Amino acid sequence: MARQPEHAEGCSMHQLSPEMIEELSGFFRLLGEPARLRLMCEIRNGSSDVATLMDRTGFSQSHLSRQLGQLQKAGLVQVERDGNRSLYTATDPVVEAICQLAQERLMNHLRQRLDSLNVA
Repeated sequence: MARQPEHAEGCSMHQLSPEMIEELSGFFRLLGEPARLRLMCEIRNGSSDVATLMDRTGFSQSHLSRQLGQLQKAGLVQVERDGNRSLYTATDPVVEAICQLAQERLMNHLRQRLDSLNVA
């Protein structure tokens, strides 16, 4: 397995304070909700309105509003008014990075599983 980086922005994980660990844990809990992760990945390449997101995800308007509100509160998503529509945009570059890393990890995991099935 590839070695993971030891430092992030000049600080190793063992140097994080309990408060920083709690903040990081809260961030991962936010992302741990499948609907929020899906929405982040849906809007990472451009703005989308609620109707478009409803079509793409099958989520109800109230469910979308709750999840988008949580993402907005966390500073990962921004909302802009365009006439009668609200357009949601991923504002933090971490959104693209997270979606890309998750996709790569999933693809690698699936390749390994397929390779193990082909060997057997």
